Amino acid sequence: MTFQSPWALLGLLLLPLVALAFYARERRRSRVTQRFASAPLLHGIAPRPPRARRLVPLAVLLVALAAMLLGVARPEATVTTKREEATIVLAVDISRSMQAADVEPSRLVAARAAATTFLSRIPERFRVAVVAIGSRAVVSSPPTEDRIVTEDALGLLRPSEGTALGDGVALATRLGQGERAEDGTVPPTAIVLISDGARDGGQTEPRTAAERARKLGIPVHAILVGTPDGVVEVELEGGYTQRIQVPADPETLRMFTQTTGGELYTALDDEGLAAIYEELGSRLGERKQRRELTDVFAGGAAALLLAGGALSFFWLRRLP
Repeated sequence: MTFQSPWALLGLLLLPLVALAFYARERRRSRVTQRFASAPLLHGIAPRPPRARRLVPLAVLLVALAAMLLGVARPEATVTTKREEATIVLAVDISRSMQAADVEPSRLVAARAAATTFLSRIPERFRVAVVAIGSRAVVSSPPTEDRIVTEDALGLLRPSEGTALGDGVALATRLGQGERAEDGTVPPTAIVLISDGARDGGQTEPRTAAERARKLGIPVHAILVGTPDGVVEVELEGGYTQRIQVPADPETLRMFTQTTGGELYTALDDEGLAAIYEELGSRLGERKQRRELTDVFAGGAAALLLAGGALSFFWLRRLP
């Protein structure tokens, strides 16, 4: 423990003088009373509390004064607290295949619903970002604790072309590394990739993005949306409609999770979503920080003063 105003500790030297003054006063009063009356007579007329009862309030008062002086000295201590800051990046696939209705009402709507449910379950201090993955990856919402901003970003996701999964994970990794906790360190980060499968375009190879995330200790958890029976309809010139088979493909998502230490989930259920934020919470760990303890000593001094006053009133009051 250290003190910001150590000069205030000199006041502690006065406490022994207070004790000596009380002792001298008690001795002088005892000698004076013994001059004018015998001890049995004094005890019958005005009985005195036991010596211990007369000393306890003084001791409490001295401890209270000591606590008060320590508070004035502004003590500081290094305390260990649990980390609360963390970053989660929701990387959502918005490719054309996410319009398939094999997951009602569509893969994209189901993905948004899963992300919104996940958002409502995680701690308020976690910062959440949204990355939309189409033919390129874009930041729909930067890391923020404002859940309304994040929910609005999820609601604005619309179908696009392509599935640049490598670009999406790489962008999500950069977002996490750009955040700073209160102590200046990079908070733990996790990526939740919601997609129906394989890569289609993009500049960054998925394997390269996964290795980069692994080196930075960022797990990629993936949620597979869709079934092998997915179909999308594409309007052609002349009023024709083409039906394209878009079966869900988990292989690229499995590569991300196995490389980075994440998990692959094939169901949009609460249990799977809960497992993701519980895993992230387990990695938060602890941090050390300096804390001023003036309020602790001030509160203790006030409590002791009240206790000393109560003891003096009930133990040392005289008969009428």
